Amino acid sequence: MKREKKDKGFRHVEHRRAVTTVYVLLRVAVIAMMVAQFFNGNYENVFLCGLTLILFTMPALIERRLRVDLPDTLEIIILLFIFAAEILGEIRAYYVKFEHWDTMLHTMNGFLCAAIGFSLVDLLNRQKKESLRLSPFYMAVTAFCFSMTIGVLWEFAEFTMDQLFLMDTQKDTVIHAFSTVMLDPTNQNVAVPVRDIADVIIVHSDGTQQALGLGGYVDVGIHDTIEDLFVNFIGAVVFSAVGYFYVKSRGKGRFARRFIPQVVEEKAGEKEEQT
Repeated sequence: MKREKKDKGFRHVEHRRAVTTVYVLLRVAVIAMMVAQFFNGNYENVFLCGLTLILFTMPALIERRLRVDLPDTLEIIILLFIFAAEILGEIRAYYVKFEHWDTMLHTMNGFLCAAIGFSLVDLLNRQKKESLRLSPFYMAVTAFCFSMTIGVLWEFAEFTMDQLFLMDTQKDTVIHAFSTVMLDPTNQNVAVPVRDIADVIIVHSDGTQQALGLGGYVDVGIHDTIEDLFVNFIGAVVFSAVGYFYVKSRGKGRFARRFIPQVVEEKAGEKEEQT
């Protein structure tokens, strides 16, 4: 028994070393990127690097404030997700260079948000002072709804940024056909299809024209938003199912345990100070 506890303790130390190593390497990379962007005069990217460094501290802050122990796998994935979204995606333009980069991150976001939502309910279920007791099915539904809500709010934020600051966080899609009731000459709400679109010509207010040369019609953000929500849905469903079977088996699932925070037990001295 003592040997088993020692082995578990050794593995925990090794895992914490992995988290620390990943954190230090990513932090050094971000600082180096920040310095380079500063000397290049890209102050917007300098701000993004600073924001990334702040976001890196969130897992540790959550652990202290909520008195939970984040699994090492979850913590590493969160750090890598932040780095992939802010540094690689925005500054290194991976969103443009790699077609499915945004899709991959939104799928991961759905999975992680479902894990966070599931964990919040799981922590409440374990609190003896709380009367909340949800079944595994409702815990899974709550995690799914939490993840989808975060995904929708993020799309709202992207739309707001694009409208107010003329950014392109909702990436556009080139399509070759669409239908619209605006072209119905009878005004009877009949959708008129437009097919075989090869290009779009923009006519400016001064009469000048500009052919975009994109090979089709530019859909402004709609396809991207729906795709992001769909892959968020997939990630949320996957973890909700994993969490359901984790609770159903009373915490025996090794995979789910890597993503669900555990409550830090208070020591006797700490309890006396609170009372």
